[in-house]
Amino acid sequence: MRDHLPPMDVRELTAIFVGGMIGSLGRVGLAQALPHAAAAWPWPTFGVNLLGALVLGWTVTRLRPASYRRPFLGIGVCGALTTFATLQLELLRMLDAGELLRALLYAAASLAGGLALVKAGITLGTGGRRGERSRPA
Repeated sequence: MRDHLPPMDVRELTAIFVGGMIGSLGRVGLAQALPHAAAAWPWPTFGVNLLGALVLGWTVTRLRPASYRRPFLGIGVCGALTTFATLQLELLRMLDAGELLRALLYAAASLAGGLALVKAGITLGTGGRRGERSRPA
């Protein structure tokens, strides 16, 4: 089965690992610095998920696929900083607290905001030109 897999790039894996450490530490630090009640709007998660969407949109359009900065920032930092699992847990906590409307608004705002900010990141990465990529950094 290994014959069908591309060769492992230790430098790429290291970039992802280091980016993941940075993103994870940032995520944990933010969660500890800005705790919130179970039924309250989870601003830390909401903020990092939207920021991650913006950065990811920029990363995939601006950085060359062969660059180690792309897996470092896109997979490592953004992958560890943003968290779909925490979003789901917070939605369940809101529902358990009887906050159906807040949970629906949070889910909708997360989805709509994430999509809008990925688009904004792509626009930033392409310099506003439709259908083309900006010169890779």
